[in-house]
Amino acid sequence: MSDLWAALCLVLVIEGLLLFVAPATWKQAVSQLLEQPDRALRVAGGVMMAAGLAALYWVRT
Repeated sequence: MSDLWAALCLVLVIEGLLLFVAPATWKQAVSQLLEQPDRALRVAGGVMMAAGLAALYWVRT
């Protein structure tokens, strides 16, 4: 369970780092995301989750 919390904390660090280092670029990326259809975002999210699970499996074995 502590690994899950550590992973969530790292997500916050990475997200915060992006906002801290390049806020204008982050805002531009978000505005472009808002223009995308929901289906495209769902597909991208699914691909990212699958890639993350595959990477996690690779790192843990």
